[in-house]
Amino acid sequence: MTAPTTAVESLVQRVVERNLVFVSPQIFPDRGPDASVRSSAVQYQYGMYDRSYGRYYCQENPLDSVYYRNYNYQCPVHARYLPQIPLKKYYTADGEYIYRLGERGSGFRSQTDVQDYYVLRNQCLESGSLFEDPEFPATSSSLMFSRRPDRHYEWLRPHEISEAPEFFVEGFSRFDVQQGELGDCWLLAACANLTQDQKMFLRVVPEDNSFEDEYAGIFHFRFWQYGRWVDVVIDDRLPTYRGELIYMRSSEKNEFWSALLEKAYAKLHGSYEALKGGTTCEAMEDFTGGVTEMYDLKDQTPPNLFQICEKGFQRNSMFACSIEPDPNVTEAETREGLIRGHAYSITKIQLADIVTPTQSGKIPLIRLRNPWGNEAEWNGAWSDQSAEWRFIPDEQKEELGLSFDNDGEFWMSYRDFCKYFDRIEICNLSPDSLSEEQANRGKLRWEMSTFEGEWAVGSTAGGCRNYLNTFWHNPQYVIHLEDPDEDDDEGKCTVIIALMQKNRRSRRNMGVDCLTIGFAVYRVTERDLAQKPLKMNFFKYNASVARSPSFINLREVSCRFKLPPGDYLIVPSTFEPNEEGEFLIRVFSECKNSMEENDDEVGVGDIDDRIAPDVPIPSQPSPQRQAMERLFLEVAGADGEVDWVELKRILDHSFRDDLPKSSSVNGLNKSYANQQNASNYDDGGGGGGGLLAQLCGLFCKDTPFAEAFGVNDGGAAGGGDQSANLQNQIVPVQRVDQSGDGFSKDVCRSMVAMLDVDQSGKLGFEEFQTLLTDISKWKAVFKLYDQDQTGRLSAFELREALNSAGYHLNNRILNGLVHRYGSRDGSIAFDDFIMCAVKIKTMIEIFRERDTEGTNMATFSMDEWVEKTLYS
Repeated sequence: MTAPTTAVESLVQRVVERNLVFVSPQIFPDRGPDASVRSSAVQYQYGMYDRSYGRYYCQENPLDSVYYRNYNYQCPVHARYLPQIPLKKYYTADGEYIYRLGERGSGFRSQTDVQDYYVLRNQCLESGSLFEDPEFPATSSSLMFSRRPDRHYEWLRPHEISEAPEFFVEGFSRFDVQQGELGDCWLLAACANLTQDQKMFLRVVPEDNSFEDEYAGIFHFRFWQYGRWVDVVIDDRLPTYRGELIYMRSSEKNEFWSALLEKAYAKLHGSYEALKGGTTCEAMEDFTGGVTEMYDLKDQTPPNLFQICEKGFQRNSMFACSIEPDPNVTEAETREGLIRGHAYSITKIQLADIVTPTQSGKIPLIRLRNPWGNEAEWNGAWSDQSAEWRFIPDEQKEELGLSFDNDGEFWMSYRDFCKYFDRIEICNLSPDSLSEEQANRGKLRWEMSTFEGEWAVGSTAGGCRNYLNTFWHNPQYVIHLEDPDEDDDEGKCTVIIALMQKNRRSRRNMGVDCLTIGFAVYRVTERDLAQKPLKMNFFKYNASVARSPSFINLREVSCRFKLPPGDYLIVPSTFEPNEEGEFLIRVFSECKNSMEENDDEVGVGDIDDRIAPDVPIPSQPSPQRQAMERLFLEVAGADGEVDWVELKRILDHSFRDDLPKSSSVNGLNKSYANQQNASNYDDGGGGGGGLLAQLCGLFCKDTPFAEAFGVNDGGAAGGGDQSANLQNQIVPVQRVDQSGDGFSKDVCRSMVAMLDVDQSGKLGFEEFQTLLTDISKWKAVFKLYDQDQTGRLSAFELREALNSAGYHLNNRILNGLVHRYGSRDGSIAFDDFIMCAVKIKTMIEIFRERDTEGTNMATFSMDEWVEKTLYS
């Protein structure tokens, strides 16, 4: 056996380094006897393990060699160059990771184990059984969610429908897609468009699907879902009635790729019924990962629409169109032969040469296709066999690929198209959708930027500009446009902004509908961007320069703009505040753009001047320090330390005005508590009477914290007689009522853990002293923002409150805090706010302890990380 050449070694090394799996390595060797391989002739794709071409072949000694097959030629690769290549991570030909449905990060939850097509197929082959999908069973629940079927449907496999089923019959084409009983013509129109591009088609419909080699009743398809590709596994049982397919089918009775594709798409969304009604844009995006636009041809037709379409075809865009439905008749036919409420695909746009007896020139023509694939076609000018075709030269007819079959495909003039159709949809493909061969033919690429985000109740779901006070809480994104379009006379940039809400169609069976969404665009300067994020005053005094056409409850809202080069702020939002959902925002431009989130950086800053410019911690012996230490020791007991139970008793009593009221106070004499409620607290919110106020009064007297605890020069906090009476105020406790009101166990334990360096579960006096400083600061912050003195903050105020305490957090962390500590009404109670502050301070200090060089990076071993996070 000849040793591998440098080209093969390089190929294997790259695959192993990237933890990838071979797919169709196309190795074209010299045909000499030594079967050597020229370096320049090695081409490969990295991605999914390919059953047909990436299969292992062993010869002589199985441990000595591995073969990769290229059609009729086998190229040997020595095993020592091929360490174990795991079949766990899959990639597209463009290097994008492919998630399996239900896999962590895929955006979907699996009811059973994550389904790996190759593992499941091999299991079926080994057991000699045909795959039955437990996640999409052959039952009525997979057909409909709103009602029961009106007749009995039988689920049959293709070999039970046809004697010789095939996945493809003579390849694939737009004529393989014919509509069944389901109202998903929008999906069929997108399928017809998909067949026009081989690379895109094979990315959705993998070539290793087959009814021949290694058939096990299992198939898989890949769809783009909100920024990632997802592999969907299905069995091949299809719903039939009297032996005929009831949904999508091919014109060839023994061809099944289109029916299986529709089933996989139905599984992705929960049922076949979930596919009823939609826009072609939605399906085209799921097949390509592109960004779509919709234009109203009656009221808002841009004057340069044909030029937009031409540019779209230069960039390999996909097109569809439709006519408004008749409210009284489903899919009514017009006198011109067009179907209302029906999605058509546009398969070609061209300026065609025309020669008449009086003049010559060019005429804009459009070719369309009805997914029904029958004689239901346009019967006006430029229809099949119409007289106008005699003015088109023969060579032009050949270039157009003209044919006059009853196949649902026809031509129209652009003028008639705008007259008779109501809407056109354009899917602009992402840069990675263009193949090298298409680029060499002159096809152009879009430049794309993308971000994922979330609207969280009380945090980042601020509503539209009508709600000025909360609008600025929405996520903000800055887009920088560098150069104008090459052919733009005004020096402007073409920009398409698309806002897509995630995972709504798949939850229709739970009554979830699309949110009403939109976005606004603002011109910003470097001075504006010094503030992250921009606050309410910016939006109060600056008007938007562009916005979405309307707020609407579609999966995606998009619009094309012409903007001068510069910096722009995009604010995506729901119409009403506190509407929760996830979204994806994308920006396409003809020239280069860059995009970033306009959000705060996580870190520690200065304390708000309104709270405390300085917090003196007495280090020298003083009467105040000695009195505080005496009080602490009396509370702590003989061990001189405070555990979480003793801390809870102190906090519950001292903050009883800030916590939910109860008929008793944990760990305290009830009559004493009632007495203190009557005498030590005033209704004006003086806030912190009681034991903790006395302790903090000694420590914080003559500092800005004193007011927060109701302590002043003439207050009782500094008197020694309170210390003497302390033992009369505390009742020995054998058991803590863990179900009562007050600070939770978690808060008290977290406070102890925050300062418990030796992990003893207790605080000494020095640690307790630091805790009092933090608590006094956090209470002062809470009081500042709890202006109506309800004992609760609006979750929208959490960012500002934490900023005042000296903590800067980004939207993702804030959303997590609101999810974790916020209530259903979008508010945060006092003890939850304290818990937030404790957690933030603890985690930041754990990180900074390891980030000794200030690089904003820290390293932890697994056991260190588990220890730190569990105890904190």
